[in-house]
Amino acid sequence: MTATIGSETRKEDRYYTRVAPTPALIERVEPAVWGGDASAGMFGAQELATHERDGFVSIPQLLTAEEVAGYAAELDRLATDPAVRADDRTVIEKTSNEVRSVFEVHKISEAIGALVSDERVAGRARQILGSEVYVHQSRINYKPGFGGGGFYWHSDFETWHAEDGMPVPRAVSISISLTENYPHNGCLMIMPGSHKTFVSCVGETPEDNYKESLREQEIGTPDQDSLTALADRHGIAMLTGAAGSATFFDSNCMHGSGGNITPYPRSNIFIVFNSVENATVEPYYAPKRRPEYIAARDFTPVPRS
Repeated sequence: MTATIGSETRKEDRYYTRVAPTPALIERVEPAVWGGDASAGMFGAQELATHERDGFVSIPQLLTAEEVAGYAAELDRLATDPAVRADDRTVIEKTSNEVRSVFEVHKISEAIGALVSDERVAGRARQILGSEVYVHQSRINYKPGFGGGGFYWHSDFETWHAEDGMPVPRAVSISISLTENYPHNGCLMIMPGSHKTFVSCVGETPEDNYKESLREQEIGTPDQDSLTALADRHGIAMLTGAAGSATFFDSNCMHGSGGNITPYPRSNIFIVFNSVENATVEPYYAPKRRPEYIAARDFTPVPRS
């Protein structure tokens, strides 16, 4: 489909979105695992096959108990630092006025910056993407008890393609849990296999859409019929696990999480690795780029540790 964004006419784009009056389900042509060499990293052949099939793979214990305690203390420090709270990179919950997310956290926190280049993290991303990688986005997410807001169903790639100019879904995210993830405290939910279908959304991207979407996303969210079709086809997996567990998931996975009305908080470190061969260009379906702390324009590869 050809679309006009501002004065620029885009050439044929397989993953068109936010330009048609009706949604569409578009089958993906790219693989989820671009490397696939089990001898090239920490993932085994079965884990890579699982990632290709389901779009995600979980690691029961990525971090030690001691590391979890250290990173949890770092998250508490950041959440209570007045300078961090006042920073543009910090997102505040609409209802509770608590910190929801802190972006570009690998540049704010030395400890999390070191974690990004850890072979357990970046090494696995390289193995999946089959290339050197850079950090497209990093953040910490807080979901406090008695009021942590949810994240509605969405594909990250839809937003990164439309608003950040990511050409194809050759990116992978890792969510590292620093608290116990229960079914009832807003755990991550993914539709296994949904990464193979791109959901084209309805509604043009407003100017500075990120200012609202980071608190509560509306534009770029799938319609209910498409979500129902994907859920009927793939089901819904609830990703629970102990503190220190982690999940790598494809950029086009349909995922979300409910609100947390339990007493048990949920927090995680979230890092997005993009292939250096998939560096972002101008946004495909947005008036202008989002800030660099949300979508990096520095494509320097993560150094090998």
